[in-house]
Amino acid sequence: MTPRVAREIERLSDMTVAELREKYGEVFGEETRSRHKDFLRKRIAWRLQANEEGGLSERALRRAKELANESDLRLIAPRGRTEVHRFRPSHDRRLPMPGTVITREYRGQTISVMVLDEGFEYEGEVYRSLSAMARKITGTQWN
Repeated sequence: MTPRVAREIERLSDMTVAELREKYGEVFGEETRSRHKDFLRKRIAWRLQANEEGGLSERALRRAKELANESDLRLIAPRGRTEVHRFRPSHDRRLPMPGTVITREYRGQTISVMVLDEGFEYEGEVYRSLSAMARKITGTQWN
């Protein structure tokens, strides 16, 4: 790498996101939607080096074309409606599986609580939380 390119790459670390985005436009000839400093620095540094040293080898370019298989490639995903589906576990992973019986000793008495899909059962009553059930048993607020 030439000293000029090395200095230019070093200057990237002092640039703001706005400056990096502007530099990206100069180097790549297109705007970027990214505002991630590290990503922009790395992409710009790679392009500066590639411009200076010639980029990918002929062999690498041929292999990339084989992999692309003449597909339409794009650098930026289209702005469309994206549906986000979030995985919601069927139960709170911090708690035992429904059907589990939790047993504890409290003031010489054995307390048995069954974990349900929607709460906890103690002596035939269903409670929404262990805290609510503990409040009923002890008569005090516990964390």
